[in-house]
Amino acid sequence: MPQSAQAREIVGFSGTYSAGTIVVRTGERSLYYVLGGGKAVRYSVGVGMAGKQWTGTSMITGKYLQPAWSPPAEVKRDKPSIPNLIAGGSPRNPMGAAALTLSGGQYAIHGTNMPGSIGGFVSYGCIRMYNQDVLDLYSRVSFGTTVVVTR
Repeated sequence: MPQSAQAREIVGFSGTYSAGTIVVRTGERSLYYVLGGGKAVRYSVGVGMAGKQWTGTSMITGKYLQPAWSPPAEVKRDKPSIPNLIAGGSPRNPMGAAALTLSGGQYAIHGTNMPGSIGGFVSYGCIRMYNQDVLDLYSRVSFGTTVVVTR
């Protein structure tokens, strides 16, 4: 069940990740921003649907506010009526308020114009956040921040 955007919270977090690391646990549909000292900020997220999930380590290579969006080839193939470009700030733009692009260029952590999708297996592999939450995370991270995606 999706939580409200205000549901991000400081939680206990154990693991060998250093402070400043983003850890996405797709099975939990949670993203953790590791604070250190056994604590992290937990955000509710939407993750890849069946057959579209991935795991591994990446890093943030871009930070964009109100980004324009062009559908990847796979999305365009599945939904040919989608425009080739949706302007940033448009209510139809699936990137929402901000996007953090990941190395490799295929995926991003981004906001959404469909808040009801948070907490589900909904994307083509991107990590989807409430707009308020992606803006909070955006303010905490920098280029090169490590992102670890696990099941």
